[in-house]
Parts: sequence; C-alpha cells; structure tokens
Amino acid sequence: MAWNYGDIYTAIGAVSTEDHPALIHSGPNGSEGITISWPAFMSRTNRLARFLQNAGLKPDAKVAHYMRNGPSYIESMVGSFKGRFVHVNVNFRYLDDELHYIFDNSDSEAIIFSAEFREQATKLRERLPKVKVWIEVPPTEEPDAAVADYAVSFNEIVASGDDSNIDIERRGDDLLFIYTGGTTGMPKGVMWEHEAIWAAGGGGASPSHPEQKRPATAEEHAERIGKSPFRPRILAACPLMHGTAMLSALGVLNSGGCVVTVPEHSLDSEALWNTVERYRVTNMAIVGDAFAKPLLKELDENPGRHDISSLRNMLSSGVMWSPEVKNGLLQHNKNLVMLDSFGASEAIGFGVAKTSKNGASKPAKFQIGASCKVFTEDHKEVEPGSGTPGFIARNGPIPVGYYKDPKKSAETFPTIDGVRYSIPGDWCTVEKDGTLTLLGRGSVCINSGGEKIYPEEIEEVLKIHPSIDDSLVVGIPDEKWGQAVTGIVKLVGGQSLDEHELREHVRKHLSAYKIPKRIIVAEAPLRAANGKADYKTATNFAISTLDS
Repeated sequence: MAWNYGDIYTAIGAVSTEDHPALIHSGPNGSEGITISWPAFMSRTNRLARFLQNAGLKPDAKVAHYMRNGPSYIESMVGSFKGRFVHVNVNFRYLDDELHYIFDNSDSEAIIFSAEFREQATKLRERLPKVKVWIEVPPTEEPDAAVADYAVSFNEIVASGDDSNIDIERRGDDLLFIYTGGTTGMPKGVMWEHEAIWAAGGGGASPSHPEQKRPATAEEHAERIGKSPFRPRILAACPLMHGTAMLSALGVLNSGGCVVTVPEHSLDSEALWNTVERYRVTNMAIVGDAFAKPLLKELDENPGRHDISSLRNMLSSGVMWSPEVKNGLLQHNKNLVMLDSFGASEAIGFGVAKTSKNGASKPAKFQIGASCKVFTEDHKEVEPGSGTPGFIARNGPIPVGYYKDPKKSAETFPTIDGVRYSIPGDWCTVEKDGTLTLLGRGSVCINSGGEKIYPEEIEEVLKIHPSIDDSLVVGIPDEKWGQAVTGIVKLVGGQSLDEHELREHVRKHLSAYKIPKRIIVAEAPLRAANGKADYKTATNFAISTLDS
C-alpha cells in the first residue's frame, strides 16, 4: 500500500478513545493546560482539511505554518496531510524579507499564522498574490479573540462543521517540506515524500519488539496500537518548525502517542520539568547542550523538587551533546536513555550515540546506520580505519531533492555507482569497527596552514573546561595561516577569561595546529533559540572584535 500520514493517523484515530490524548499544551510553568484527545484531534483536522479544500486548494498546494509550538502547529500539519496539501515550516524569528522569501519560494497558497505575528502577516499580504487564504490562530488565553479582517479564525474552523473523514485517495509520494537554513545561501525546501519519512523512521516497526514484522497496512499498524497498553508522550522542548522536534513528534504520533508543548517562548527549565512531572512525559526532544545544560542545572540546584521518573528517552540531533551533561542527567534518572542522533533535514538515520546506565558512546562517535557509507570529495568510498576524512552519505529512503533548486539537488543527492545518496556535507572518519567520528559540517571547516580543522572537536574540548559554559570555533581571514582558528566562549557566571590557560587546556587534548590563535568572550548569544550554532554571526563578531 502507499503509506501516507493522512491515512496512518485516520486509522490510529479509529482505535483511540477520549482517554487517549493526542495533544497537550500546558499552562504557564507547567500548570494545568489544554488536552485534545485523539477523537477530537481527528475531528478538528478533518474540518481544517475540508476548509482548505473549500478555499480552493488542490492536492499538492502548499500550506505555510507560521507559529510557535502549540496544538495548532500539529493540527495544521495533520490537516494538511489529510487534504494532500504540502506542509511548509516557517522560522518565526524571520523578518519581513526573509518571511517573504519562504512564502514566495514555497508557492504557499494558505498561510496559518499566530496572532502575535499579525503585524508581519499584514505587511506581507500585498506582496503575496498566490495566497488564497490567511488563517489566524488566536492566543491560547483568548481563544475567542477577533482576528485580522482579511483572515479566518483557526479556532472557528476546527470547532464546528463537517468532521467526517475526507473522501480522498492519498498517495505515498505526497510531499512534506522542511525548509533548512544551512550555513550558506538562502533557505532551501527539502522535499520529503510521506512514504520515505515513514520508512526512514522505522516503517511502523516496534523498537521494543524488533522481531515484529513491519505492518503491511495502516489498519494493521493501528490494530497493534489499539492492543498496546503503552502510548508515549513527547515534550517538544525545541521548536516544531525545525526537523528535530517535528520528526520526533511525528514519530510519537505514529505510535498513537501525544505531543506535549509549553507556552513559554524561551527555554524555561523549571517549566519544562514541571510539565514532565504533571503530564508524565516519556520522551523529550532537545538540541544538545544549549538545552541539556540548563535542564541539568535546574535539577542540580533543586534536588528532589522534580519527579522526572516517567522520562524514558531524551533525543537530541544536529549539535554536539557533551558526555558530562549526559552523565549528570543520569544521576537524576537512572532509567533515562539519551539518544544523540546524527542526522539532517536531508536525511534521517546516519547514526546514533546512546547513553544509559549501561554505558555510553564516546564523544562525537556514532554507530553507523545500515544504509550509510562515507565518500571522499571525488566520491571514492573511505576505507574503515584509514583515517581519511570523508562525507557521510545515506541511501534508501531519502528526500526527492530541494524545491525549485535542481543544481543544489544534484550536488546533495548524487548517484554513485548506480545508487542515489543524500550527502548533506558532514565530514567524518570511519574507525575499523565501523563507527563514525564526526568532524563537522564541511561549510564551516577551517583551512589553516593547509590543514583542515573541524570546529566541533575543539568546541567540545573548550566546553569541558570548568570556566566555559559554551563555545564556538570559527576561522577568520589571516595573512599567514589563510584562516586563523578562533574560539568564542561564553563563561560560567563569575568566571573571567584566562586565554593562556584555555589554550593550554586545548593543547592537552588536541594537536598543536588545532589550538585557537585567539579566544574571546562572546557578547551576544552563540546559538539560535533552537540550540544550533550561529557560525555566521560568531565569525562576524570575532572579526570585528579582533580588528578593533
């Protein structure tokens, strides 16, 4: 059969009751919030899909999601699936021209936006003639608030009207877009087919029962869920607009589970742990140390305050997650399993590093996926144990390419020896035992004195120094070296910079040519709110600071 998320969730809804929550949005600081059951979730998403159809959208029409985390994001996504419309994620931190680029480049015909972004939406209306309908999501605390005069209320759409299943034949090659900023150029829309995401995520196989065959139909998959006493609950701590939380949330919904969100706009560790405790959250999606460190600090400073015993899995993807922080979290929950996933918007399942009470993978080392290989720049396969760096590549269920960018698609998704691969640009080496040692993204690789230097391994060494809270490493133009390795650090509160001591600290762990020529203190955040490194801003800051 053709696997489509609209069909999958419709089938799961049929075996779910009012006792099965699909979406939970907590109140402030983890207080009692809103719960939407699976039957209500199905009704609301059916109404949204039918409304979009009646607004003139045809299959393959693009629907932009301009919202922070909340039930409306997931409902808009699943409603799009049901109507065979294409989900388009939008970074809510973008400004006018950046937003216009995403809406225009994606050919969005519907834009669903939160009330807090009404000013930006209003500014852009006249510049977006392709948009057929604007849907505004009122604030959670004012569900009946009036919306813009050119928009329709999301709450009114999903609350009443025909909620029967959509009579439509869906396809496995229906698309979902993930716009990714990358490190260079304009954001690109990664085109995923439903069937490919489903297969890359395990195809319905049970992690707890690996001997169980993959289901043959959505109904068989749903039947298994209906018989299971356990349904997971995931707290999306990072933004759903990014791949880490988005795909993790879809994975939990695939199990008939529940996506939990919080109203806080910035990372609030106390609120997150309160939400875990109140709603007995089993899974949490984060982005590396930017999230894990504050979460650990809250637990360390308030021993016994939070009951996090329900939490079974913590997943991070996209950045390094230091072993010291993982071990610290284990002290508060011995049954926690931490999964450091090596993937990208362009591919899922390159590798995983697992940490639990039974042991841990070494920093930056990942067990390579079964469908992965490592190639040199000229597409020669790297021999395990050779020490030769190469690009990690994955075959099998991968994206179609980038939307409206055939040149970049051909570069990132090449065919090698008759097999099509996804090669997002992450450098690594392959050990004799087949494990990967991650070196970093090629676009931020530093070329200093003829040596290729990967920032992330230096960053990890800097971060284990007791005075350092976070670090980024960049290359800045240098007459002698071509690029000079430069560290930008965020200090632990009350600490001062001792540049010589930090350089000597790096010398104890890495080759001399990797030691930063200079180390400076950050005067602005090193990372975006999603936890990912902002190398462009860091580089500009380093250049301006050292030139002054």
